[in-house]
Amino acid sequence: MAASNNIDTLKTVSDTLKTSSGSDSDWIMHHILDAKEIELPFLGYVHIPQLPPVFGIDVTPTKHVVFMWIAAFLVLLTLYLVARNYKTSLIPKRLANFFEVIIIFVRDEIAEPTLGKAYKTFLPFLLTLFFFILFGNFLGLIPFSATFTSNIAVTATLAIISFLMIQLGGIRHNGFFGYFKGLVPHGIPMWLLPLMIPVEILGLFTKPFALAIRLFANMIAGHTVILALIGLIFFMGTIFIAPISVAFAVFIYLLEILVALIQAYIFTMLTSLFIGMAVHQEH
Repeated sequence: MAASNNIDTLKTVSDTLKTSSGSDSDWIMHHILDAKEIELPFLGYVHIPQLPPVFGIDVTPTKHVVFMWIAAFLVLLTLYLVARNYKTSLIPKRLANFFEVIIIFVRDEIAEPTLGKAYKTFLPFLLTLFFFILFGNFLGLIPFSATFTSNIAVTATLAIISFLMIQLGGIRHNGFFGYFKGLVPHGIPMWLLPLMIPVEILGLFTKPFALAIRLFANMIAGHTVILALIGLIFFMGTIFIAPISVAFAVFIYLLEILVALIQAYIFTMLTSLFIGMAVHQEH
């Protein structure tokens, strides 16, 4: 799979460099950034049909939006097939057996340790978040696809959703005034309140900000390195650099598989941890 990916990447790089309009330094960003066209094997670039503006807003889906739809569909289809397995047998088989391991991992290693008895309330959200990010990360490893989790707008939106769940969880379990009152540590001197209150409010926003930046930076970094390594063959104009470039690109690609798993885990784990901190303010 890694070899196939690099062969396709080589062809993509070559085609892009040939068709670039005098600016070979832009081809890496061309393959990383969002666009209104999708590259398909044997067909080249296919433009996404334009939709009429709605109240002056361009609602035409972009490449990353299309792959978000694909990821969402795959998550729904996969979990539907897993759930259907349990309707016929309580013993998981094949696909259900594989995903049951992941679901139990999220429940036992992420949700329950950080949320305590409240984990059942937030487990569906955490599972949805985990699988959506995981499928999105792995989609980006397929040739001619796109990694929408390397788009800061996407990771920021996921972080905002997590932020809302954190606040809703805290308010639900502690009450509106009780939650915001509990943000300030007990027993601090009154003269420190003007300093502590802004710091605690700022902390509410730095948590989702860190989630968005961490996922975005890690996913875009790997793809940039792979494309840069492959691009060395063409930029240096010699085939002798190819074995080294391809070898390092394959290594980074395999590392990206691990990073895709780790980043889905970290985003879900930190979201669960932040919800747990909001729910159990006494700790």
